[in-house]
Amino acid sequence: MKQQTEHDFSQGSVRGNILRLAGPMTLAQLINLLYNIIDRMYIGHLPKDSTLALTGLGLTFPILMLVTAFTNLFGMGGAPLFSIARGKQDNKRAARIMGTTFTMLFLSGILLTILGLLFKKPLLYLFGASDSTFPFADTYLSIYLLGNVFVMFSLGMNNFINAQGFAKKGMLTVLIGAVLNIILDPVFIFILDMGVAGAALATILSQMISALWVLRFLTGKETLIRLTRDNLHIHLPLLGEIISLGASGFIMSFTNSAVQIVCNASLQNFGGDIYVGVMTVINSIREVVSMPVQGITNAAQPVMGFNYGAKKPRRVREGIRFMSLVCILYTTAIWIILLIFPKPFIHLFNSNSQLLQLGVPSMTIYFFGFFMMSFQFSGQSTFVALGRSKSAIFFSLFRKVIIVIPLTLLLPHVGSLGVYGVFLAEPISNFIGGGACFLTMMRTVWPELKKQEREQNNFSL
Repeated sequence: MKQQTEHDFSQGSVRGNILRLAGPMTLAQLINLLYNIIDRMYIGHLPKDSTLALTGLGLTFPILMLVTAFTNLFGMGGAPLFSIARGKQDNKRAARIMGTTFTMLFLSGILLTILGLLFKKPLLYLFGASDSTFPFADTYLSIYLLGNVFVMFSLGMNNFINAQGFAKKGMLTVLIGAVLNIILDPVFIFILDMGVAGAALATILSQMISALWVLRFLTGKETLIRLTRDNLHIHLPLLGEIISLGASGFIMSFTNSAVQIVCNASLQNFGGDIYVGVMTVINSIREVVSMPVQGITNAAQPVMGFNYGAKKPRRVREGIRFMSLVCILYTTAIWIILLIFPKPFIHLFNSNSQLLQLGVPSMTIYFFGFFMMSFQFSGQSTFVALGRSKSAIFFSLFRKVIIVIPLTLLLPHVGSLGVYGVFLAEPISNFIGGGACFLTMMRTVWPELKKQEREQNNFSL
């Protein structure tokens, strides 16, 4: 009975349910992020060519984001549908959603590996590589792509562990791999003198172990809904729903990739390799400090989705309110910290004096008004949790494609902004895109939930 209550998000405190998931999920995401972050930290402090090697790793980001995009398409698309099905007590449908997601992750992972290996050279040069940085990027990417399927299994299927309320198990998934990565990185990079190749090899071996753990749990006796062989085929009607809902997460990652391509190309044009390195460091910092926001919003999604499926509109509104407030308070605090203490964050990834000198003003511009990012995340997560795929897709495209990319291309030519115009595009997009997304959510979803609540109250009378 205790286990049933624990995984029934329509019972107990909404805040408690979100926080119970958020802690382990945030820690799990942070630990998972360490795969690439630790790589960058070690590579950024190589005794030779550390800045070029770090820049080379930064050039692989757009391709790695594409891997994440397809992982989100199926993993983030399937998990909310899975939660809604659980809320409706339709476990057969939930099992089919999970099986379809697994199959699509496998097929897309194989396809991305093949395409990536075939077209990596022209893509890397298109993304801003120079003859000095290409060898480092090529070495890392070639090895990473070979373990691509394991990465997608680990990230994509872990959503289904969290969606069942097993947040601690989900955290353990990535903890195992991350600890292994932390151990293997210095061994491969420094002791065996493999450099960038060692970093990539340590990452994919660690992700493989994480993936095996996920599959072992989802096929075991402890899980509430088991991944079985009978459901390991594509249910076309469900696939359409998964893609429709996952399109938001896919577009967010895809457009992030596109933005990074445009940024790196513009920075290479206006500032050279050193500024591509600065952006690599800034992106690494952003990924770390954004983790708690993603943890809260991702934890809120299954709680809101479950209650929406269980026809509990008041609890959904409570989830939206709590999620948004926590995100705004956290991002405001982080903005102040980054504004006052930028240098220690840069030192984590590189000690090059020129990079440090150029990185501080770039960071100040890039993170201006960082709290506005929380509005984008909160609005986006609400749309996804409630199955509003069209709204989620629109605002993904709006912020990145309609605002960031044009500004990244335009602003460097305005006055004497140059490279600083590239960094300025991000805060402008946060203010416009984040504000529009959250305001739209509050003017559409919120009144509808209140109306449902009133109708239920009238019916009960």
